[in-house]
Amino acid sequence: MKCVKLNEIEVQPTKIVCVGRNYVEHIKELNNETPSEPVIFIKPNSSISNFIETSSVEDIHYEAEICLLIKNGKIDAIGFGLDLTKRNLQSTLKSKGLPWERAKSFDKSAVFSDFVKCGSDLQSYQMELYINDELKQFANYELMIHKPEALIREIQSFMTLEDGDIIMTGTPKGVGAIHSGDKFMAKIYCHDSVIIQKSLIAK
Repeated sequence: MKCVKLNEIEVQPTKIVCVGRNYVEHIKELNNETPSEPVIFIKPNSSISNFIETSSVEDIHYEAEICLLIKNGKIDAIGFGLDLTKRNLQSTLKSKGLPWERAKSFDKSAVFSDFVKCGSDLQSYQMELYINDELKQFANYELMIHKPEALIREIQSFMTLEDGDIIMTGTPKGVGAIHSGDKFMAKIYCHDSVIIQKSLIAK
């Protein structure tokens, strides 16, 4: 089983619960319909990676997200994550009404920072993603259509959240293709203080 780290301690998620279409401007940039309820899909433990890998066969897009680590059915910690997506394949599957797993749940499609314990004031957290020193994505509580508390209730209405499971809360506008050598810098803020900083170079 693959692990993520919480305060330098290894944690094994049984699954990663991903939320799609949770930011209005991202819905618009992909010309999707706004859902009446959260769009939820799963990445398996095998999708976890410490690196960003490109493909010579097809474009892989980045989607930066605020991520929540679960303990005892509640939010225990916060981190940064990349939901890597085979966009062209996803579009083809969507056009045929087929599931997205081939485009979303492949090996090494979920890249995470370390996680840190978080307080109950979730409105104070925000995320920034820079690529080659340019701000590409910004996310916070206010911009989410479905807030973290509501997401947990929705997920738990049909699925058990095990200790260590991760919720990826959705990506804001600004997604795009990854190129080999791209330099990623992600930051999670609590109020005005950086609590997580993660640097990655796409292979």
